[in-house]
Parts: sequence; C-alpha cells; structure tokens
Amino acid sequence: MRLKGTLGIAATLTAAFAVFSPASPDQPQFGQRHTRNMVSSERNLPERFDVASGLNVKWSVPLGTETHGTPVVAGGRVLIGTNNSRPRDPKHQGDRGVLLCLDEHTGRLLWQLVVPKREDDPYLDWPESGISGSPTVEGDRVYVLDNRGEVLCLDLNGMADGNDGPFRDEGAHMTPRGAPTLRPGPADADILWLFDLVAGAGIWSHDSAYSSILAHGRDLYLNSANGVDASHRHIRRPDAPSLVVLDALSGQYLARDNEGIGPRIFHCTWSPPALAVVNGRTQVIFCGGDGVVYAFAPPRRTGSARPEPLRRIWRFDCDPGAPKESVHRFTGSRREGPSVIHSAPVFHSNRVYVTVGGDLWWGKAQSWLKCIDATGTGDVTRTAERWSYPLQGHVMATPAIQDGLVYVADTGGRIHCVDAGTGRPVWTHDVSGEVWASPLVADGRVHVATRRGEVLLLRAGRAKQLLFTGNLGEPISATPMAANGTLHIATMSRLYAFTSKAPSPRVTPAGRTGPASAPGRKRASVSR
Repeated sequence: MRLKGTLGIAATLTAAFAVFSPASPDQPQFGQRHTRNMVSSERNLPERFDVASGLNVKWSVPLGTETHGTPVVAGGRVLIGTNNSRPRDPKHQGDRGVLLCLDEHTGRLLWQLVVPKREDDPYLDWPESGISGSPTVEGDRVYVLDNRGEVLCLDLNGMADGNDGPFRDEGAHMTPRGAPTLRPGPADADILWLFDLVAGAGIWSHDSAYSSILAHGRDLYLNSANGVDASHRHIRRPDAPSLVVLDALSGQYLARDNEGIGPRIFHCTWSPPALAVVNGRTQVIFCGGDGVVYAFAPPRRTGSARPEPLRRIWRFDCDPGAPKESVHRFTGSRREGPSVIHSAPVFHSNRVYVTVGGDLWWGKAQSWLKCIDATGTGDVTRTAERWSYPLQGHVMATPAIQDGLVYVADTGGRIHCVDAGTGRPVWTHDVSGEVWASPLVADGRVHVATRRGEVLLLRAGRAKQLLFTGNLGEPISATPMAANGTLHIATMSRLYAFTSKAPSPRVTPAGRTGPASAPGRKRASVSR
C-alpha cells in the first residue's frame, strides 16, 4: 500500500469501511463492529474439540508466555498481541511487546511488531505483559495501542511490499535504548504513523497500556490508559484525558474528554469505548476509571491545532453511593470503596449494558450488570437505570446480548443468563475458577473460557444445557473469537484455530493420535 496524498488515503479508508460491513465473515475488532456486542453470526463452528487427538484442530501456534488480548481476523490474517518470551527473529531478544500477524489458513507468521519495554518504571509497562490489547483492522490498516502507550497505524501487509507511509524510523522504534539501531526486514511491521499518548496527551500508564481502538469514519476513539503510579495511591497525571480521539489518516490529536475524571480514577482507564446511534444521533459510549458511563457527541473537527473538548450528552454513575473524593484511601479494602469498569460497554436497542464493581486487585468484592437507557441527556443517574443485576465478587467480562438474553461471567466462577428486558435471572452455571474472558455467543452456543483453562459450550437460550467442556491446559484471559467458520481461542502461550472442517485425527502406531500436542500446564503471574 503506497500512500500517495490525501485523496488516495481517503479512498483507501473509504474502501475499508465497505470491506468490513456488519455481515462480513471477518472479525476485525473486539466485539461486534461499533456496538461491542460479543455475538457472532458464524455458523457450523465445531461442537467439540480435543487438542491431544487433534480433533477439529485446524492449526495451533506457540505465542509468548502471557497473552491477554483477543485475536482478530481480517483480510486472510489473524492478529494477536503477546510477549517475546519465544523470539521469532534472532535480532529481537529479551522482554518486548509483540503483535503477531499470522496467515489465517495455516497460522504461519507473516510479520510481527516488536516494541521495547519502557525502562524507567516497571509499573508503566509490567514485565512480560506484552501487548495486551486487541488490534482493530480497517481495510489494509491496523490500529493498535502498544505496551509503551503509543497508538500505531500499521500496514496490514507489513514490510513485504516496502516501507510505506510517512513514518520511516521502524529500525529505531524496535531498538531498545542504548543498543545499536536494528535494521527492519520483511518479517517486521510497517508503521505508517505513530502518536505517543505519554508525550502527546500527558498520560501516566499503569501496568499495561490496554485498549481496543474504535474506528468510525475518520475518527479513532480509545481509552487513554491513564492510571495510578507504583504506590497505587496517587494519580500522577490528574489532568490527562481519559478518552482520546485521533485522526485515522494522520494520527492527529483531535479531541479529548473534559470531565476531570483523573482524580477519581481508582486504578486505571482500561475500558475501550463503543458507538451508539440513538434516535438518529451518534453517541460515543465511554466508561471512565471512576465507575461512570459517559456519552459524547463526535468531535466537530474545527481545525484547531489544539484538541477540542468533547461535548457530553449524558452521564450515568453506576455506583452513586460509593466515595468520589480521596478514593485511594480505600485501596486494598475488600468491603467498601469506589467502583471501576474494566469491560467494554455494549449498545443494544437504545440501551447500554455494562459490568461494573470493585477492582479485582485492589477493590471491594462487589459487582453488577447494569442496563442503562441511552436516550436521555444530562446527568441521568437517577432516571436511566432500567435494572441492576448482582454478580459474584469482581467482574472483567463484557456482556453478550442475543434474543432478549444477556450472558456474562464473573471472577466468582459463575456464568449468568439474564433477561435483557427485566434484569431477572434466567439461569446460572458454576465453573471451577475465575472467568476474565467475555462470553462469545455464536452458532446457537455460549462459549466461555476460564482462568483454569476450561472451555465450556452451553446452549444459547432460556433452557440451560451444558453441551461440551474441554481443557487447554493453562489460563485463558482472551475472549474466544469466531470468523470464517473457525473458532480461535488463545491461552497464555498458544493460539488454537478450531474448525469442524479439520481433517480427522490420525492414529499413530503407538495408539496415540495427532497432529497437535497439548502445551504443558502453566500458571501466569499477572500483577496489577
């Protein structure tokens, strides 16, 4: 992809939105396009699989040793973030953030983005955490937030078709501080533009800069990952934005929220935004690190050299009785304190569904699934709540809504099916271990993965039926993802592609079956 002026870039981007329509079999971002609903229209997905025998295993590839981001599929490629504990190129050694681009049909490595760690403070870029967010693909552009807090626009084709775009310093970008400058090769990422949230927006990231970028027209929306410092009791950049808008073509900093969220952030700003169209008006739905859901109008694009403040349409405090000032005096309390939102909001039928509650690592053991009317204006805390459903302990998962039912799971080890209209429980199912990943509804089944490596398939609907349980041998943080007849599941150290069209497993002379081999059981150490 050679960039030949603004008109050529605009034409490329316009084509991108035509390629990835809601009916596209690809899955180019986290959740359904714009709404973040964790529902797929895929059919004929495998009803069961077995890694040891190779049953329904299309392919599997090793990743690093920590993988938290959900894979995406676009243009014949699978992209997923991980770390560099298993280097794929001898010139990239040591701890790095990595974004892999794999061939969708074989799992073969096409190229990788390799990003050195931030050296000054481990809490800015936690060791071995890698690139933890999910990329977003529009046409032949990949948008991702890396481990250093940089928003990158990448060429989906990598360096194979040359070094495109105005950015030419890929060698310096992939080189750790003080080391001789590396020379990029055909297996390296091609960076088209870069915007540094630390230098350009003044954020202070915590543990890992995480987001899944929302693309709408020429606007890119993302949570800033601003958070506490190493003490977990201080916001180093209270004036930094929580929601940032960039230009998709150039990376220009267009707009930001002006809500003063910084001092009320209990841990970090990890919730990626969603898009809603309410009565013909576009809204950007954003969950702050203060436990409040905000709706903003898109930026006006005034042409100002400074980022414009986003105009707020409404705000909803998910936990109005919680403390709002000096929130860090509750750090470490499991009984009381502010609420946070780790998951993405989901827009469905003029309502916003969101999971909220105490922080998993530092907060109270209380959480809810909330349903909010998105048609109001102003402070709608007292008027917009349609229902509130209690969950167990803490919650990390984004909900999935289909056929009048909401599916969600929590770290208390329970899967919930809730009536979307009333908030009343329909059924629950207990699992062993915590659930961090979001449930995926696809092909009439609810797919749930746990931190103990279990994958459960339950029948979608009002009558609970457990259809299948398998185990992949190590913790799973990433959400299962379906595209083009294939179910993709990433454990901490391996990515699997399961399909009902896979060849039957072969029986070896020893009586064992192949071709895939199960990874050893491992436990990941995640510090927040």
